[in-house]
Order: sequence, then structure tokens, then C-alpha cells
Amino acid sequence: MNLTARIESDCLAAMRARDELVVGVLRMLKAAAKLRQVELLRPLSDDELLDVLAKQAKQRRESIEQFAKAGRADLVDKEERELTVLLAYLPAALTEAELAAAVDAAVAQLDARNMKDMGRVVQAVLSAHKGRVDGKRVSEAVKARLAS
Repeated sequence: MNLTARIESDCLAAMRARDELVVGVLRMLKAAAKLRQVELLRPLSDDELLDVLAKQAKQRRESIEQFAKAGRADLVDKEERELTVLLAYLPAALTEAELAAAVDAAVAQLDARNMKDMGRVVQAVLSAHKGRVDGKRVSEAVKARLAS
């Protein structure tokens, strides 16, 4: 079962179970996917749907951070629950050791020597591990690796 069909069937199951949180999150996800599909003028592949999912998860993380700064615990809780629903569809995140190994491999492959090469290395790691790692984590790891 591909990712689109899985999301659709889970949305229907959540509707039957009257789980408003899951239904709301999956509807927002489906709307974002539909918007991306209209932009591309073709159906989305699973990789493109993973990009949409990662973008939605990133939005939730940023919202959590902003609401926490503002002292809005109620909204932080809501966004965290929504993020949990989205994370169920993303592949398992890379561990710190896996991320370090991926950065080392990309640095060696691209023969990166200084901070000027940082963008190329970050893009290589992100494209090789789609949906499994956050760009912010990759950027920090690459910066640390190239600085040493």
C-alpha cells in the first residue's frame, strides 16, 4: 500500500472512530498534498508526499517553539499531538551516529574542505535521507564537521 492510500484509509478510519484530532491533521495533510499536486500538474510520488509530510512536521515544530516562547501551553500541547500524528507517516529519524556517518560520507564524496562547501554537503545528505532528518540538524552537523 502506497503512502497516499495509507493516509486515505487512516483518515476514513479516524472519521469512523470520530477521532477529531487525527481527522483534522490528515485533512490538512491531504490539502497540502493536493496543493502540491496542482503545482506540479501531476499526481505525487511517495517521495514528493514525504516532502509534504516533512514540511508539515517542520511547521508543527516551529509552532511548538513559538507557542512555548509565548507561554501558551495549551497550544503547545495541541501542536505536539498533531506532530505525533504526522510522525507516524514519516520514516524513522536518523540517530546521531547515522547522521554523523552520512555527513562524513557526503564530505568525502564531495571533497568538501571548508564552509564554502556547506550548502552542497547539506543538500547531499538531505536528498540521500529524504524525510529521515531535519535540515536544521543536518546543517548543525555539517557546520561542526567542516569547522573541525
